Amino acid sequence: MLTKRIIPCLDIKNGRTVKGINFVDLRDAGDPVELAEIYAASGADELVFLDISATEERRKTLAELVYHVAEKVNIPFTVGGGISSVEDVDILLQNGADKVSINSSAVKNPQLINDLVAKFGSQCIVVAIDAKKINDEWIVHLVGGKVLTELNLFDWAKEVEERGAGEILFTSMNNDGTKDGFANEALNKLSTELNIPIIASGGAGSIQHFTDTFVKGKADAALAASVFHFKEIEIIDLKRQLKKEGIPVRL
Repeated sequence: MLTKRIIPCLDIKNGRTVKGINFVDLRDAGDPVELAEIYAASGADELVFLDISATEERRKTLAELVYHVAEKVNIPFTVGGGISSVEDVDILLQNGADKVSINSSAVKNPQLINDLVAKFGSQCIVVAIDAKKINDEWIVHLVGGKVLTELNLFDWAKEVEERGAGEILFTSMNNDGTKDGFANEALNKLSTELNIPIIASGGAGSIQHFTDTFVKGKADAALAASVFHFKEIEIIDLKRQLKKEGIPVRL
C-alpha cells in the first residue's frame, strides 16, 4: 500500500505566507522560505506553494521566491498561481519546482493540460480544483474562489484525468479554514471514480480529521495550512498517531 502524504500549503500574497477562512479574511502566517525549511526538516512529505493572487492580478508566480524556497528543501515541491503556458512551467521547473499546479487556466483552456503533460510528463502536472457545494451540487470556482462556473466537480475531475494530469488537488470552499474536517464524502467519490491520486484540502483542524480523510475520504494525501503554520499540530505527532491507527505514513 502506498504511504499517505502530509503536505503543508504555503499560500503566498505579496511575498508572505497568508491564511484565511473560506478564501477570505487573510492573515499573515510568516516568511515562506523559513516555513518551507522548517517543514522539510519536520517530516513533511511534500510542500505546495500557491501564489494565491497571481491569477487575479494577472501576473506570474514569483519565480525568484520559488528558487529561494527550493534552495532550502529536499522534498517534492509543487508551485501554482498564474500559470497559463508551457513557458511558465518551464521557468518554474528551472527555478526548482518539482511539480506545477494549474487551476483557472485549465478550465479556460483544457488543452493546456494535454500540452503540459506532453512536454513535461503527467508526474509534473497537478490540477487544482476549488469547488463549493451549492444546492447539493459541487460547483467549480475560479480565480481564488471568486468566479462561479457551470462545471460540476466530478465531471471536470474526470476530464482532467482523461487529459493526463497526474494528480488532483481538491479544495472544498465550504470547509476551507473552518477546522471542521475535510469534505470526505466528495473526496471518497473522487477517489472511487478516478485512478489518479487525490489530495484533500480544506478543513483540517485536528489529527482525527486527517485520519478521517484517509479512511473515510480515501484521499491519497492531505494538505493543510493554518494548523501547521500556527503550530496547532506538529507533523511528527500527526504521523505517529496515523501510524498507530494503521495508516501507512513515512516517519
